[in-house]
Formats: sequence, C-alpha cells, structure tokens
Amino acid sequence: MAGIPAVDPDRDHIRGDPVGRVTLVEYGDFQCPYCGDAYPVVRELLENYDWLRFVFRHMPLPDLHPRAPAAAEAAEAAGAQGHFWEMHDRLFEHQHALSDAALREHAGALGLDLERFDRELREGVHKARVDEDYASGAGSGIPSTPRFFVNGAIHLGSANEPELRRVIEAEFG
Repeated sequence: MAGIPAVDPDRDHIRGDPVGRVTLVEYGDFQCPYCGDAYPVVRELLENYDWLRFVFRHMPLPDLHPRAPAAAEAAEAAGAQGHFWEMHDRLFEHQHALSDAALREHAGALGLDLERFDRELREGVHKARVDEDYASGAGSGIPSTPRFFVNGAIHLGSANEPELRRVIEAEFG
C-alpha cells in the first residue's frame, strides 16, 4: 500500500489555512450518504480550527453511487471556473439532486458559464482529474468513503466530530 500523495497547492482543492499545521485530506463521493454526514463535521472543524488545512479529493464509487462520477466531474468543471468549493457545498447539500439536469441547475445557480460547463461534461474534460484522485485513494488503501488522512496518516476510525477532533488535536500537539 502506497502512502497518500503529498498535497499540491497548484492541483489540490484546499480550504482553510493554505499552509495549515494539520492537514485533513478527505477522499469523498458526492452521492455517498456517509460523506454527506461528514460534510457538516468538516465544516465545523474548519470553523473551530483556523490552523487546519482541508483538502478534498474525489473517490466516486459508481457501483454503489452511479451519479457520483458525473457529480465529481461537475465539481471540477465548476472549479475550472473558480467555483469548486461552492459546487462542492451545493452537491453535498443537495445529494439527492445529481441528475444531469440537476447538475446543470446547480451550475446555473452558481452563475457558471453553462455552455462551457455543458461542453466540459459532455467531452469528459475533467474525467482524468477525477480518475487520478480515485487512483491515488485506491493506492493509499482506502476501503470506503469517506476516508480521511490526518497529516498523511490514514484515519480508519469514524468520521464523527469528536473522533476527528481528537485525532486533529493530537497532531497539533
């Protein structure tokens, strides 16, 4: 099992402190109900720890969540227009609205260039990026989503707030 790839500020989606003392990396799936449960937990951790750096990487599991790959590509298409985090949040807040039409509605609500968004999804412009994230997660030994890494170490425990807080605070020292 390979370790987690290092965070690359030029590639990765980073929220919180860009050079945070503790880095929390999530491999997630926008259609996964457990990832949906973890979403507000991460938001709360970021609100409480101004020194935390959060990175989201895609790990769509199409056998369980058939709309997850399209949602991941939609997030990347939004990111190409400077709105990754807005789409990330919207997808988790509307997990049951991931059809092609719903993804387009989300893009419209964010004020994206819809012609560009549609073309990029149709042409699979962001598929390689999603596939790279998935491959790095699979190579890091991820058994399911959501899966978190804290300062590069896999966290096999629960994604609940008290447990993640304990692990993050232990890393902060």
